[in-house]
Amino acid sequence: MFGAYGHTGRFVVAQLRARGFVPVLSGRDAGKLRELAASAPGLEARPASVDDPASLDRALDGVDAVINCAGPFALTAAPVIEAALRAGVPYVDVAAEIEANLDTFTHFADRAGALGAVVVPAMAFYGGLGDLLVTAAMGDWTAADEADIAYGLSGWRPTPGTRVAGTVSRERRGGRRVRFTGGRLTYHDDAPTLLKWDFPEPTGSREVVGEFTMADVVTVPSHLDVPEVRTHMAREAAEELSAPDTAAPSAADEDGRSDQTFVVEAVVRRGGTQRRAVASGRDIYAVSAPLAVEAVDRILTGRVLTTGVASAGRIFDAADFLRALAPHISLEPPGRPA
Repeated sequence: MFGAYGHTGRFVVAQLRARGFVPVLSGRDAGKLRELAASAPGLEARPASVDDPASLDRALDGVDAVINCAGPFALTAAPVIEAALRAGVPYVDVAAEIEANLDTFTHFADRAGALGAVVVPAMAFYGGLGDLLVTAAMGDWTAADEADIAYGLSGWRPTPGTRVAGTVSRERRGGRRVRFTGGRLTYHDDAPTLLKWDFPEPTGSREVVGEFTMADVVTVPSHLDVPEVRTHMAREAAEELSAPDTAAPSAADEDGRSDQTFVVEAVVRRGGTQRRAVASGRDIYAVSAPLAVEAVDRILTGRVLTTGVASAGRIFDAADFLRALAPHISLEPPGRPA
């Protein structure tokens, strides 16, 4: 478990323990690791740094899999994947960074495939959940004309890690925005546009920032024949994310979850027919934990459809995976006409 003491990492550690796993805690800050290890019996701290491959090898010695929760993933993903390949263990991360996820597919697909290794990027709220919803909505379709994923967040209080990752991504793309159109990623300087999105009740009609592009534009096209993939974000959440003085999330229950709520609607279109899948829940950071841990459990028990670098919707039975996330996520039946 790399990045164990971060905001999302702590949720993942708690979820691993709840599922009967014994997490090995790793990350750069030895003091924070020791503090976290002391919080529960049987936890071991193994400090490691991405610029010290030997330390990563020691951290992964004897483990069954590694979950990387340490951003920015532009800096951490490749070194930890390399260590996982050396150790011969599966790798899962919770990266929401578009470029970092694209790097994982670009640089590791051939080698991971040849080794029969499992590498699952973006196994989180962004990238993973949307990919599962689109895949489930597709059902028996092998192709669609377009896919839209709308995020109805009640708000978005970003963690410090989210802010740093966003800065790295913006620098990598020179401040430009990104979209997936015509079957490829393109970069542009178009101004954001506001749209109305009719979410299911009780959320109802909400104003969203159109083409507020998230990691789904990497995960969905990595395995589905959909030339147009768009993601949209509730206006209030986008404004909170961009505001420099928005506070970090704060705990509102005994599990450490914030009071943020979300609804995510995926709509796929082929010709004149639409299909959709909808998920709702609480706290986008906390819900990444059951997504990542369920992925690890399925990998370790052989419930995968492929090996190599693969997104959630490609490597798992999407509809079955989504059903397994109850009670963390509520679902509407996927595949119904929109």
